[in-house]
Amino acid sequence: QVQLVESGGGLVQAGGSLRLSCAASGRTFRAHTMGWFRQAPGNDREFVALLTWSSMITYYTDYADSVKGRFTISRDNALNTVYLQMNNLRPEDTAVYYCAADESGRRYYQAAEYDYWGQGTQVTVSS
Repeated sequence: QVQLVESGGGLVQAGGSLRLSCAASGRTFRAHTMGWFRQAPGNDREFVALLTWSSMITYYTDYADSVKGRFTISRDNALNTVYLQMNNLRPEDTAVYYCAADESGRRYYQAAEYDYWGQGTQVTVSS
């Protein structure tokens, strides 16, 4: 089992920045794919970013087109934590943000492909 706990959400003005953290515990050595998703009221959960690694080396990162150039996903191996740095935030980024983990190391873009989920953290961007 892998447990995920997100933090770092909050209220920010448009153009501002936030850094989300996702702390993993449990069988972390088995989680080789980490993703960030978000869900706004009335919408489906949508892909934001993913990161895959093997043997402590980050192999691949990718982003939704809507956040490319503004968001950065990264990983701290020592802390078993994945981050989502969000810059130049827009009101349309307002959502609950979730981190997700999978043991496969594959590039998963669909929420249904992930085995483990955090509880979510609210991000609100005011105009």
